[in-house]
Amino acid sequence: MLRLRRVDPTAALWSDRATYDDRLIFHTRPWLRFVAEAQGASPVLAVVEDGRDTVGHFTGLVSRRFGLRILGSPMAGWTTSYMGFLLQPGISRRAALEALTPFAFDDLGCAHVEIRDRHLTPGDLDGLALRWDTAPTAVISLTPTEDELFAAMTSACRRNIRKAGKSGIVIEEASPDDPSFAAEFYDQLRDVFAKQNLVPTYSIDRVRSLMSCLGPSGNLLLLRARDTTGRCVATAVLPWHHRTMYFWGGASYRADQLSRPNEALIWHALRWARTRSLTEFDFVGGNTYKAKYGTTDVPVPWARRSRSPLVARLRDTAKQGFALKQRATARLIRAR
Repeated sequence: MLRLRRVDPTAALWSDRATYDDRLIFHTRPWLRFVAEAQGASPVLAVVEDGRDTVGHFTGLVSRRFGLRILGSPMAGWTTSYMGFLLQPGISRRAALEALTPFAFDDLGCAHVEIRDRHLTPGDLDGLALRWDTAPTAVISLTPTEDELFAAMTSACRRNIRKAGKSGIVIEEASPDDPSFAAEFYDQLRDVFAKQNLVPTYSIDRVRSLMSCLGPSGNLLLLRARDTTGRCVATAVLPWHHRTMYFWGGASYRADQLSRPNEALIWHALRWARTRSLTEFDFVGGNTYKAKYGTTDVPVPWARRSRSPLVARLRDTAKQGFALKQRATARLIRAR
């Protein structure tokens, strides 16, 4: 039987975690620093033990909601879609998941726990006392040649990439130290949300925090698309680590979308990732518009458990309340 034991974040621990083949950027020290800073949460690192042997690691953060301790690995709204476990080959993720509940409730004294592990499958959850949603993500394998990647896209997407070039769209890489990038991205993000009469779900400070925490690691690609006048019309934020690049966020001005800067950004990112020997591009979520890039949908369940039905209802009510607050804020802004 597996068990989780909380440990201190020593240098030796980080070194051991870096040897696991299933590691993601969301398990790294810079990313945990970003989430902790953005959410006011406390990181929780644990080893997965089988008897006296360490066979894996767990990554999460504890925050407070309604006065209750919540363990998120991660929580919805943290702009980080996966955390969960690092496990040695042959170690059951289902068994590790079974060990998570007593760790969260008994060892940490939490009232609620959520987990989204990139390598969990719906089958791992069968028969466990967990509520979960199928939350697929769209991925692109980067192992084919560049020509094969381009051919796998829809004909309309290929035309749009060519159109961007003919329209004079130029893609440039920005530095994480560039203070103007966050402002450009966020202004475009507001325009994206305004299309649906909404406002962004986070502030510009979260973008700045991501840049400051991940920038020094070198694992953050920031892209701008400029038009023929040199104006920035679209941006993309793309963390990467080990073998995967992630689409954390992208935005563009609606008035400039006919020149197809978004498709040009993604195409540049795919080619950039291949030159760094990355083998996967993960959109970190599934939307129909992503299919045009030749994606494959991968199910990544989002599972949760509460100590009591009341806590579960509070969680669901909070989620619904956030959506209502977002719409109300958008109406207030439009009325000004």
